[in-house]
Amino acid sequence: MAKRNSYKRMFAIWFSHIVQIIMNPKQFFSKIVADGNMDESMMKAFLYGLLGGIMVLVIQKIGGAELTLQLIFSKLVIVPVMAVAILFVLGGMLMMVSEITGGERDWEIAIKGLASVFFIYPVILVLNSLAWGCVSLWVISAIVDIYVLFLLYNIAVYCMKGNRTRVLIVIGAFAFFMLTVYATDYRFGWLSLKNYAAALECYR
Repeated sequence: MAKRNSYKRMFAIWFSHIVQIIMNPKQFFSKIVADGNMDESMMKAFLYGLLGGIMVLVIQKIGGAELTLQLIFSKLVIVPVMAVAILFVLGGMLMMVSEITGGERDWEIAIKGLASVFFIYPVILVLNSLAWGCVSLWVISAIVDIYVLFLLYNIAVYCMKGNRTRVLIVIGAFAFFMLTVYATDYRFGWLSLKNYAAALECYR
């Protein structure tokens, strides 16, 4: 019973964070400050990556996939490590946005701001794995990319204190770049990173 209540509490916190980000991002991101503890942020990214890998394994097993050693290693080791790598890549991107928009130049705040929303990483992995064909992958990929840009905008404005107009211009430039990816042959590489089997359906 205690464990069930603990899961319910975790789900309630997770759901409340999503509601806060969508309804009141200023309140959510403005609370993030530098305190000299970045280890927690990296551990958070790793653990959410591990959770995502486990969830994808379960879905693939239910779908009839054979759980080979290579597949298990990929989902339980490579995916969590990639989560930490993605955290730092996005951190560098956020620092660039902040530099352009006159925001904070604090690497720790950038990492903490991004780590605070890494609970959506398992959801993104699961959504990508659920794509069953070309159209579904396109729809899921576009929704995820738009949501990531939405998060970057809010972190850049409320966490990094960037100029709102400049942030809009930079995020708009990112959006335009993504549109060019989807409109050209580069989309196959981008979609393949998310779900290779579903991406193959686009070329049959």
